[in-house]
Amino acid sequence: MSFSKGLNASKATFTKNRTPGSVSPFSGLCTTCLEGCPGLCEVGKSAFRGREVLYPQPYGSTTFASEKDYPVDFSHFNIMGTAVGAQGIAADSDKAIFPAVNLESQVGTGSSVKLKLPFVVPGLGSTKVAADNWVDLAAGCAISGAILTVGENVCGMDPESTIKNGRVLHSPNLKKRVQNFRDWQDGYGEIVVQSNVEDTRLGVLEYAIQELGVKAVELKWGQGAKNIGGEVKVSTLSEALALKKRGYVVYPDPKDLYVQEIFKAGAFKEFERHSRVGMVTEESFLARVEELRSLGAQYVFLKTGAYRPADLARAVKFSSKAKIDMLTVDGAGGGTGMSPWRMMNEWGIPTVYLQALLYNYLERLKQQGEFIPDVCMAGGFSLEDHIYKGFALAAPYIKAIGMARSPLAAVMVGKTMCSACDEGKVPADVAKKYGTSREQVFNSVHKLKAKYGNDISKIPAGALGLFTYFDRLQTGLQQLMCGARKFSLEYISRDDLAALTREAAEMSGISYVMDLDREEADRILSGSTLESYSFTSLRAANSN
Repeated sequence: MSFSKGLNASKATFTKNRTPGSVSPFSGLCTTCLEGCPGLCEVGKSAFRGREVLYPQPYGSTTFASEKDYPVDFSHFNIMGTAVGAQGIAADSDKAIFPAVNLESQVGTGSSVKLKLPFVVPGLGSTKVAADNWVDLAAGCAISGAILTVGENVCGMDPESTIKNGRVLHSPNLKKRVQNFRDWQDGYGEIVVQSNVEDTRLGVLEYAIQELGVKAVELKWGQGAKNIGGEVKVSTLSEALALKKRGYVVYPDPKDLYVQEIFKAGAFKEFERHSRVGMVTEESFLARVEELRSLGAQYVFLKTGAYRPADLARAVKFSSKAKIDMLTVDGAGGGTGMSPWRMMNEWGIPTVYLQALLYNYLERLKQQGEFIPDVCMAGGFSLEDHIYKGFALAAPYIKAIGMARSPLAAVMVGKTMCSACDEGKVPADVAKKYGTSREQVFNSVHKLKAKYGNDISKIPAGALGLFTYFDRLQTGLQQLMCGARKFSLEYISRDDLAALTREAAEMSGISYVMDLDREEADRILSGSTLESYSFTSLRAANSN
């Protein structure tokens, strides 16, 4: 089995093999490396652009995800339906219809955050693609009733921030991001502000809680896309110098006079800003959670990445001790606005494996009688079948699914299509099939118009795309759940899945498809139909 595609070349880094039909499977080099080649592959391009080739390109207008083909992923599981009974609704064909499926969820230890849809858009911070699409993301999440997280380094990257004695006193950017969500919030969802090492030093969460009235904050240990801190690029010397002054790691050093000279000469066009990696200890984590609550935070979340199993165990145990309101676990392979390309493909525990470990660890806590935090699972989710499987694989502990790259894609397409409608430039195939106005092209506009009336014109263009995308996910998830006879998220269980391979079954603990329902099937075939029906009724109990 080949786990990676394009070992030494990728469209993400604008590289390719000279002989794509003849490539060494372990190095990725062409089997015949020819003198005189201009450097088409990653090794070759690195010979003249060096560290630039670490990163996917272009920065600022794109998002990226791993192209590694992992041995087991969600496609190795199928969702099981049944012809018997219903959970969460009367077992009545006139009542058990898919629009009746309830997708509301909630997270939190006390007064919970209510979610109209069980979605979290996590950690969109200082990358340019996040900033450029923020207004649309905020409105789209708010009108959909989802959670949106302001990611790391927003205050530190805000050129208008007022910072005194190393602490942020005012950040127009963060204030605006929070307000963009609140402008459309209607009782569901929440805006969350995240903090990394630099944010903690700047006092970002203190500012967010005390000055902006933010209710929900998130401590960040890491993400699935990389095992180092956040990274962005800046294109001016003044920006690089300002970030250096604010305590960031900036490469190359913008204070170096020789670096300034070669930058002005065009030897390179962008500086890199890097965040530091955190140093987790139980004592400091518990103390920080308590401190944030004493400052007035109503909800304290934790986000961790695809680190080794022992670190996941720490996240679970520490979250239990601190009674964290939501733990987000982000698997490798998902998405990012900027991460080293090879790192994104080759580090960490992929989502399905990580979630299998997570389930085992949470079960251990349950057996020990300890507090179980609400969990959000993230890492490459984009469509309703992924979402169902994400809930089922670690049921009943998953309360929400985190997605960032797919909502960003929906926002960007929404903006593009709205511009096309407004400018009379709708692509011919779209115009012929659907029409040329927003009302014709976006098939969820009628739902928004019923609620907002004439104010629908105020909804940002990208938010129409995000709402319409979420509407598709809602309908698709309702249909899958109806087929499994689960009419509320709380009824989704691990036996809703069947593993299609022995390997998937072994790593997840989900029954292999040929072993599924074996005892029940035996009872049915032996003629014990009444007993069988009783057994099934217990497994899929009718909850009126």
